Amino acid sequence: MIYRAGAFRKETSMATTENKAKGFPAQSQTHQPGLQKLMDPQPLVKGEWYKGSGKLKGKVALITGGDSGIGRSVAIFFAREGADVAINYLDEHEDAKDVQQDIKEEGRRCLLLPGDISESHVCKETVERTVQEFGKLDILVNNAAFQSEQSELEKLQDEQLEKTFRTNIFSFFYMSREALKHLPDNTGVIINTASITAYRGSDHLLDYASTKGAIVSFTRSLSSAVVDRGIRVNAVAPGP
Repeated sequence: MIYRAGAFRKETSMATTENKAKGFPAQSQTHQPGLQKLMDPQPLVKGEWYKGSGKLKGKVALITGGDSGIGRSVAIFFAREGADVAINYLDEHEDAKDVQQDIKEEGRRCLLLPGDISESHVCKETVERTVQEFGKLDILVNNAAFQSEQSELEKLQDEQLEKTFRTNIFSFFYMSREALKHLPDNTGVIINTASITAYRGSDHLLDYASTKGAIVSFTRSLSSAVVDRGIRVNAVAPGP
């Protein structure tokens, strides 16, 4: 299973077996990153049962990997709580436009910011464009990630190793560094998406699990570094 900027691509026999066991059809997408709109069934990201109560009224949030999956759901829920939202994604334009429409239906504004955040200049431009559009930045959600299975360490190539680390942890440094120039003291927030693999490991996701462990350490360290400014830094660790 490959996860990039919030989108899923299911190719492995394990994923196929899991889908069959759950009564889902086998999933296969040749393009990477994958598109959420091609998944069957569609992930439940809107949560119509949840009613917003203005918790984020007047706030501006920037979410990486906001086109699908966890990032998409966060974007919609933040909008439902009153936030204007900017979402970064790689090149899944159809998914991103669907999210933008979902956020408009919540009565909030949405800025689409495609780009590869494994590059520091893209992170800088992404933050700057968000601030230019909305006039400020209150919340950063570092969520985008790359994942590719390898059954043995000997099969893990340098190119994949670098891509995983540049996307999954370098981007968190880049985005946070730029966001801290704009996040307000006492109310600014950074939220990082880690993973259950940071704690239990993964024999077939050695590089991915390692970056998620790094995210946990990064979160703890950054929270200490900015506590004097009153900026809150937390991580969530999703798992199946």
